[in-house]
Amino acid sequence: MTELVEIAAEPLSVQEHQAAVERASAGACVVFTGVVRDHDGGRSVLELEYVAHPTAASVLAAVAAEIRDMPGVQAVAVSHRVGRLKIGDLALVAAVSAPHRAEAFAAVEELVERVKARLPVWKLQIFADGTEEWVNCP
Repeated sequence: MTELVEIAAEPLSVQEHQAAVERASAGACVVFTGVVRDHDGGRSVLELEYVAHPTAASVLAAVAAEIRDMPGVQAVAVSHRVGRLKIGDLALVAAVSAPHRAEAFAAVEELVERVKARLPVWKLQIFADGTEEWVNCP
């Protein structure tokens, strides 16, 4: 069962995602956080803005369901922020529980890779030199 999946305008909570996937039968819970960093390609970044396509929530739910169907996975939680984010803000939180760590690590890595590849969310980077750049735009 997927426990928490959302495109969120409000700050994300690592604790909420971890709690959503904890199970008495799970010996491992792996949580990944994607954090807004202060640089990209050698340039200083001041902040980001994420914009989601109207289908983003359904795409995120489909990806989470695929990961939930992986062998050993017991629960999945994943959220992506939209709107203006500052350096240090969480842009993505993904959590997976499984009986053993190898399954949980593999599943959370696959979850993040699929979200990055398929989620229709675009990023506007605002640089310290006053320029801007859209990333992941088709």
